[in-house]
Amino acid sequence: MDTLASAACHGGRQSFHSHASTSTGTVMKFGVFTPPGAGPFPVLWCLAGLTCTEETFVIKAGAQRVAAELGVMLVTPDTSPRGDGVADDAAYDMGQGAGFYLDATQAPWAPHFRMESWIIKELPGVIAANFSADPARQSITGHSMGGHGALTLALRHPDRFRSVSAFAPIVAPTHVPWGQKALPLYLGDDPAAWAAHDACALIAGGARVAELLVDQGLADNFLEGQLQPERLEAACSVAGIPLTLRRHAGYDHGYWFIQSFVEDHLRWHAKRLA
Repeated sequence: MDTLASAACHGGRQSFHSHASTSTGTVMKFGVFTPPGAGPFPVLWCLAGLTCTEETFVIKAGAQRVAAELGVMLVTPDTSPRGDGVADDAAYDMGQGAGFYLDATQAPWAPHFRMESWIIKELPGVIAANFSADPARQSITGHSMGGHGALTLALRHPDRFRSVSAFAPIVAPTHVPWGQKALPLYLGDDPAAWAAHDACALIAGGARVAELLVDQGLADNFLEGQLQPERLEAACSVAGIPLTLRRHAGYDHGYWFIQSFVEDHLRWHAKRLA
């Protein structure tokens, strides 16, 4: 692991790092906020959305003050592999910056776009080896594409995270343009492969988490076309999963929205990580 930057922050330390990933075959970057104290600390994984990087959440969300108070470590992975020789797309919603938190099976994406393996199998070991993190107390949240990742990774790996929440997540990518573009290109023509990375389809197929917290702005330009939280509401109702879905008038898709409610999510996760 290489340290790219490190600075004192709210009594703790915000740092950015890279390592040579065996999952993606590339150098991958991630951020870590370490709260004050000796640890080991519970960890909240924070997944960012389309076009974002490992810096976006920790720079824009304003989460470190409350994380320091609660003694929660924040880990922010990059959103895709990057660099020379890594496949890309001219559009913002495919390729570099748009990994969708899955392991691609199709050319030209399969050699490097293995985000699920990196986040679930490899990066936790890097964090455990270099930081005072408690491997038994981990939770996950995310925004937009990162909200999709938080939901699907928690549903696909139910023993991995104690709690899961999301801001404006893509809850049913098989039904909306972002997912209908990305999933076939990454995973091929098999609808069952797409459903395995669709939160609503996973719930309908029997995947479960204990409960969910989701915040959604009603002035979000992507609400009707790409997000459709009512699909998650219906899936959780049928499955009996307790869902707290909070709709907020006037809030859009951006980080002013996340800043406004991130403290609620941190405190919600801290109770479940205690």
